[in-house]
Amino acid sequence: MNALAPARTAPAPSPPPAPTQSAMNPRTRRLLEGPILATLLRLAWPNTLVMLAQASVGLIETWWVSHLGTEALAGLALVFPGYMLMQMLSAGAIGGGISSAIARALGANKREDADSLFSHALIINGGLGLFFSALFLLFGREFYAALGGEGGALDAALAYSDVVFAGAVLVWLGNAFASVLRGTGNMALPSFAIILGVALLLPLSPLLIYGLGPVPGMGVAGAGWAVVLTSALTAGLLGWAVFTGRSIARPRRGKPQARLFGDILRVGAVASISTFQTTATVALTTALVAHAGGTDAVAGYGTGSRLEYLLIPLVFGLGAPLVALVGTNIGAGQRQRALRIAMTGAGIAFLICEAVGIAAAIWPRAWLGLFGADPAMLDTGSAYLRLVGPTYGFFGMGLALYFASQGAGRLLWPLAAGFLRLVVAVAGGFLAISLGTGLQGVFAALAVALVIYGALVGGLVGGGVWFRGDGRWG
Repeated sequence: MNALAPARTAPAPSPPPAPTQSAMNPRTRRLLEGPILATLLRLAWPNTLVMLAQASVGLIETWWVSHLGTEALAGLALVFPGYMLMQMLSAGAIGGGISSAIARALGANKREDADSLFSHALIINGGLGLFFSALFLLFGREFYAALGGEGGALDAALAYSDVVFAGAVLVWLGNAFASVLRGTGNMALPSFAIILGVALLLPLSPLLIYGLGPVPGMGVAGAGWAVVLTSALTAGLLGWAVFTGRSIARPRRGKPQARLFGDILRVGAVASISTFQTTATVALTTALVAHAGGTDAVAGYGTGSRLEYLLIPLVFGLGAPLVALVGTNIGAGQRQRALRIAMTGAGIAFLICEAVGIAAAIWPRAWLGLFGADPAMLDTGSAYLRLVGPTYGFFGMGLALYFASQGAGRLLWPLAAGFLRLVVAVAGGFLAISLGTGLQGVFAALAVALVIYGALVGGLVGGGVWFRGDGRWG
């Protein structure tokens, strides 16, 4: 895919001088000089594998919990937006800010900054992990009730939520370690740690949900404990890897610096807005579905939309290398190469996600049937997948370019497109219910919103919007 020549409305700042290649780590040099497609695929395949493994955590939980009944399944659907918000913030938004800052520092050959960014990343993610624990432990009931939770579904949501959010800091710290490693171009170590965690979850989840021998069954809460224990294992392994020197960026003692916090947060904090937009879209749509169809419909929509959420870690498999590749090349002043990398990744993401979406639209019950046989759940989930599935390619393209824009430090337009998606999805869904079209109208609005999101981001980034003017976020 060829990028258009970027138009300029004001003189752009001069690119930094190219770093001395002889003093550069070979891994960093490969990011700057390697063939684009081959380098991207080489970095992406282990990361994609691990993101699919990580996403399977939610699928494993859902499959086991579905055997507890529809109310338990609906309870998990109520917690899912908040838990995915935490995952996307810690790994994709703030995590992307960490990776981007380290990649840009290494691309400019600033090793001391790259090392110092590690401790700043731990401070940021540790503090946010504690904040998430307090937020959902104190206000979880009100949040899930606002989404339409009631009765047994609300009780199941709280039983699960109180456990997983008590261990939120483990998720945040684990993703901080992983983001440091990914920013250096090392995708293998995070992949190994997360896959090992998933391997532990496979027997641990049913053991704690249903019990065996001296281990008592804990129901929905047992699924939460399985997630906490595997998160602890993953964070411990990744922390050990970084602290024992298995990373280009290594811990460096020193006083915290506002400049380095800013390097992370000027990308990570702004990227968080996109994460909130995605979660708000799902949460508000869940509320609309609950209003239109009740608890069974929520279970069906929640199960169907898990496939859409599965695309996020799938694209993140490409997105993390895109952050490192684009950030390193931007740091080295290689702007056109950075843009070619971004559009190559967007094309791959479109093809993969579109294939998943079309398959889901053709055979929706092959997915939904894994989690239950309730007719209302199957009907609602099938309606969602038939209408929204064929637009998944646009979601994948927009999301890949969002990650690439993190690497470039230019997030204004991906955020604007995400906001437009939120408005079209929620306002369109509300209008559909008001006009009496019911759930079909809600899902049609979601499909239109995804097409607008992907097409807008693709057109703007491909047209060179990153390099127009001096504005940092333009």
